Amino acid sequence: MAEVSLRKIIKAYEGGVQAVKGIDLEIDDHEFVVLVGPSGCGKSTTLRMIAGLEEITGGDIAIGGTIVNDIPPRDRDIAMVFQNYALYPHMSVYENMAFGLTLRKFPKAEIDKRVKNAAEILDITPLLERKPKALSGGQRQRVAMGRAIVRNPKVFLFDEPLSNLDAKLRVQMRTEIKKVHQRVKTTTIYVTHDQVEAMTLADRVVVMNHGIIEQVGPPQELYHSPATKFVAGFIGSPAMNFFPARLEEASGALRLHLPQDIVLEVPEARAARYRSYAGKQVLFGIRPEHLTDDKPTDKTNPAPLTLTPEVIEPMGMETLAHFKIDGAEISARLDPETPARAGEPLRLIAHMDQMHLIDPTTDKVI
Repeated sequence: MAEVSLRKIIKAYEGGVQAVKGIDLEIDDHEFVVLVGPSGCGKSTTLRMIAGLEEITGGDIAIGGTIVNDIPPRDRDIAMVFQNYALYPHMSVYENMAFGLTLRKFPKAEIDKRVKNAAEILDITPLLERKPKALSGGQRQRVAMGRAIVRNPKVFLFDEPLSNLDAKLRVQMRTEIKKVHQRVKTTTIYVTHDQVEAMTLADRVVVMNHGIIEQVGPPQELYHSPATKFVAGFIGSPAMNFFPARLEEASGALRLHLPQDIVLEVPEARAARYRSYAGKQVLFGIRPEHLTDDKPTDKTNPAPLTLTPEVIEPMGMETLAHFKIDGAEISARLDPETPARAGEPLRLIAHMDQMHLIDPTTDKVI
């Protein structure tokens, strides 16, 4: 079994700066967990502590039930894939993949079996005799993954492995990594700053910010039910829109009063949840895909509003319209056939069943 447990993990540097602030995380055997967050949030530091490449200031890390705080990296039975492939240029692909097993004095027949099996999984069998200089970036990353797979470790660790690839290759390699995990099913911890990678790869996503864990959950849960403003704004592309608003109650109904005299009806199903905030300032959040052009819809509780776009971005399959409300940047996803023009008022619909209200004093989603 290869569960990974982080218990009250702290990483502090000289001067008392804490990169990781007492996080707890339980990762199940065979699970694919992605740590995501902006630069400096502590995700790579956490991964390096699991690998044994960074000393732990406080807390415990357990792999397969064994606390590994004082166990050196080579004895933790983990394999790590970095963003820099670190392949030996004078060795063939086969030799690069076999090198770690050769150092551990595995029998040649076992090495050959493992290398060829990994090459088949990664579809690089025809490349085994090539040197790294004859490979593309995506092929080199596959070799780096193959070098990890042949180890048959308890845990795979990926540290932003796709960040050196171009956009098209990143999409392709995301698919390859997911395929590999479906076949190999080794416990995997993957670090990225790209929330699209996190959403598409993970069984569960761990959103980190300033050395703490903001929320842990399946991708769809984080998308539809964010716990904090940070998670709501970080997950999703383009990011969620936030409007300053005042929640008012009249005749038993709740309404949101936004800048520019915009008034939106709160769905009756949400009334009990929000009523204690009546008369208070809140932050209204709605995703661009839930702020659309005014067309017939099967969605319930559509609320109309009119805004004037500053910029229109045709994207082919959709059009993005960008607005400003009281200094806040707002985006809407439009049908590509919508005749929207910058500077001309545009009638929109807010799908209020998808709304979020945030307490501005705590940044918690209500």
